[in-house]
Amino acid sequence: MARFKKAIVAASAALALTTAPWSTQAADHSDVAAPTLSGLQAEAVRGVASREKMIQEIIDSLFSFSELGFQEFETQAYMTELLEKEGFSVEEGVSGMPSGWWATWGSGKPVIALGSDVDGIPKASQMPGVAYRQPMVEGAPGHGEGHNSGHSLTVAAAVAVKEIMEREGLPGTLVIWPGIAEELVGAKSYYARDGRFEDVDAVLFTHVGRNLQTSWGGDRGTGLVSVQYEFNGVAAHGAGDPWRGKSALDAVELMNVGWNYKREHLRPLQRSHYVVVDGGDQPNVVPSKASVWYFIREITAKHILENFESLQEIAEGAAMMTGTTVERRIIGSAWPRHFNKVIAERMYHNIQAVGLPEWSEDDQAFALAVQDLMDADNLEEEGLATKLSELQGPPEKPISGGSDDIGDVSWNVPTVTLRFPSNIPGTIGHNWSSAMAMATPIAHKGASAGAKVLAATMIDLLTEPELLEDAWSYFREEQLKDIEYVPFISDDDVPAIEKNAAIMMQYKEQLKPFYYDPSKYSTYLEQLGVDYPQLKPKR
Repeated sequence: MARFKKAIVAASAALALTTAPWSTQAADHSDVAAPTLSGLQAEAVRGVASREKMIQEIIDSLFSFSELGFQEFETQAYMTELLEKEGFSVEEGVSGMPSGWWATWGSGKPVIALGSDVDGIPKASQMPGVAYRQPMVEGAPGHGEGHNSGHSLTVAAAVAVKEIMEREGLPGTLVIWPGIAEELVGAKSYYARDGRFEDVDAVLFTHVGRNLQTSWGGDRGTGLVSVQYEFNGVAAHGAGDPWRGKSALDAVELMNVGWNYKREHLRPLQRSHYVVVDGGDQPNVVPSKASVWYFIREITAKHILENFESLQEIAEGAAMMTGTTVERRIIGSAWPRHFNKVIAERMYHNIQAVGLPEWSEDDQAFALAVQDLMDADNLEEEGLATKLSELQGPPEKPISGGSDDIGDVSWNVPTVTLRFPSNIPGTIGHNWSSAMAMATPIAHKGASAGAKVLAATMIDLLTEPELLEDAWSYFREEQLKDIEYVPFISDDDVPAIEKNAAIMMQYKEQLKPFYYDPSKYSTYLEQLGVDYPQLKPKR
């Protein structure tokens, strides 16, 4: 460690003598001066700025693939080829996921892992850059969560920092990994279980947002268990001799009724939902098989497991009432998130230094038109964000909401999430409206700002051993003080890699003509013939 510190100090001092300070003012132009970045950080930020074309091409390409969880094979091929060209070693098919991959460059400590999700949303196909509903392929998936954007940050930041590390002889290892099937919370707990983060010193995760922000602590959002129950009965003629049958569908319906009554007696912070995956084949055949898929969410691991146990009892009761049998399969899981205070505070310093993008009149006009279309209300600002969000700590009272399996990672290694402003405030989550901006200049500019913050934070972690030491002290002494992480999945559980295969088989050939070709078109909007901002359909 002493030799590592000496090398860092010498390299940093030498560069500080030759590199002029650099800073970007936040877009609100407040009277309070933003922090200044200089030296290695300034160079890393300039390195990102020189790769804005790379950022745009990654965002537009992944948007055009429109792939669902566990079926992100075009994304895998694109990303692994790009990373191999940039000198990374790539492993495919990690943790039993054929569409998974893991990219590594460098050697030694510290090990900095950069992650982001890659999957889309069912039935969210949407033409980007137009302020009205227009699917590219009717009924097809699309990036209605914006997961096409996050790896533009990780790659641009990593390549910019890698260039500096090579020249300055800085020790360290960079890792880039994908959140496969995040919408199914289907991968990260398996990565954690399989030891993928055992040697990692810090995880910097990115997720699309509406501002440039980060947070620390817990009690924001939920964790969950994703579980599918399959009931097995006996088929019979629905009119001729139904008494000889045992309906698996009846069991599913009784289970759902039981859970819906149970909700009254659960804490208000819980969230739970289900879909019937298989309800039988046709009305005149008593269903011998039926299945239902549940998400069980709560704020704490303890309450998640309590509710999961209640759900299991209800499933068994439904089977008893119908004379059927029941089996369950864990589809995915997510621990409640807890982000590292030390790294988040340093990242927020860099957020203040980089600031929000300077939006054009076209960007704001498009955002306002989309907000009007979606009847958006309760907005902090109309249009795109021009004032930075504050650093968020733990709320006074727990806040319920969505889940992300980055929570499992956060209980294995100091972790933060950077949210970057590539989408429009007021759109609906998991909806086609959240795809409208995701291959436009809004997405590109927001990702560029985020990548600069990411690169500056990577330099901090690589050149300040004390920062990582403090981050680990917080992790061990504060975060883990009263909680022991035990995965919700077992050693016998396997990823549900068959999920979404039928949907992608149905739509892939229809989507292929829409794949972005950067060798012919400067942007995806140009390829699609969109006159951005296209506020009304062309006549």
